[in-house]
Amino acid sequence: PAQPTPLLSPPPPATLHYELTVHRRGATLHGAARLDWRHDGHAYELRLALSGPSLPSRSQGSRGHIAPQGLVPDYFHDKGRGEQATHFDREGGRIVFSANSPQATLDAGMQDRLSVVMQLSMLLAADPARFPPGARIALPTAGTRDAGDWVFEVAGAEDLDLPGGRVTAIKLERPPRREYDQRIELWLAPGQAYAPVRLRLTTPDGGVVDQRWASTDRG
Repeated sequence: PAQPTPLLSPPPPATLHYELTVHRRGATLHGAARLDWRHDGHAYELRLALSGPSLPSRSQGSRGHIAPQGLVPDYFHDKGRGEQATHFDREGGRIVFSANSPQATLDAGMQDRLSVVMQLSMLLAADPARFPPGARIALPTAGTRDAGDWVFEVAGAEDLDLPGGRVTAIKLERPPRREYDQRIELWLAPGQAYAPVRLRLTTPDGGVVDQRWASTDRG
């Protein structure tokens, strides 16, 4: 029989700082990233900001509430050269995109592009034995234009030499779902409440955005 899904508890509030490296069109650019995670046990807010001398500033934000099954997003935004937003209309059972894309069905457990990282962290922290190497985790996830299942495969533990020190982390990977989609790699550190200590996005044209953990501010 299938194991019941464990109750998920949010990790303590924290701010994670990263060194940021961007490879694109033959150039390598450097900057910084900051992930702010705030909650009071009921409502949460998550914000990611990227910046650097030669990089356009970009930020993403997610806010919503916390339920026994994890994060329940209400609103997501992605701000770069322009700004796009995703609204989770729970009464109407739909997801509404500011990008004039067709509305999507709001499935149970739906995450956004940012909350999905913390949801994975909470899933692994609740019951690590459920996710051995080769395990697959499917989470319905909404971007700024569409929604669908994001399927992450657990690659296993790796030792990482990061700006903040040597860290053992569990690697998860979501391959591109279709042509012109990104590859997402994520490393969660058991010794840091399964915090994301590295995130790497690879675009179809070979560009890479790599965030590597440097320090953490608690609370």
